Amino acid sequence: MSSELAQKMREIREVETSGRAEFAQLIGFNKKTVESIEQAGRAPKGEMLQAICKQWPKYTLWLMTDQVDEECGQVSPEIERARRELKQTGTDTN
Repeated sequence: MSSELAQKMREIREVETSGRAEFAQLIGFNKKTVESIEQAGRAPKGEMLQAICKQWPKYTLWLMTDQVDEECGQVSPEIERARRELKQTGTDTN
């Protein structure tokens, strides 16, 4: 479970920010802390998970339960990445 949360945190970072420094700043943590969690594959503490969910609420359901509910605006980084790619190519239906 811990490595899964670390991987999910990384996926959110990769979709939403330009790197660890920006991600860490946005959630109010030290870059080295973020780096350590990602590289060691250890679970982020509750305070960090809360900060991530507060900054990007659309990932809360996926981060905590591995589920999505697009109708309610709860998505995964994979869905968000696909949406952005569709917008860039002009094939977005919205």
